Amino acid sequence: QVQLQESGPGLVKPSQTLSLTCTVSGGSITTNYYYWSWFRQPPGKGLEWMGAIAYSGSTHYSPSLKSRTSISRDTSKNQFTLQLSSVTPEDTAVYYCARGETLKSDYDYWGQGTQVTVSS
Repeated sequence: QVQLQESGPGLVKPSQTLSLTCTVSGGSITTNYYYWSWFRQPPGKGLEWMGAIAYSGSTHYSPSLKSRTSISRDTSKNQFTLQLSSVTPEDTAVYYCARGETLKSDYDYWGQGTQVTVSS
């Protein structure tokens, strides 16, 4: 059973960089051919795909967030990390990590989500 767990600060100040880590257990993030993604859901809005790091280590980003987003991984810890720079209150959301069989669909395992609030 694959399990994902998000961790990171729940409060970030405007203009700072949001950093979240997803720790994966029960499966390796280098296993063919999975994608490991970050999603978010702002209050009252739908789920938004932010980006992914593939089993190979290649990265893919939402065009709308590409200039501010970086996803990396630590294979020794079986973790992958999201960094979102220059945050504003509009980045307030519940952030999720998930495993997918394709880049933007067929996600079968999800973390429980973590609330991040951007406020001074």
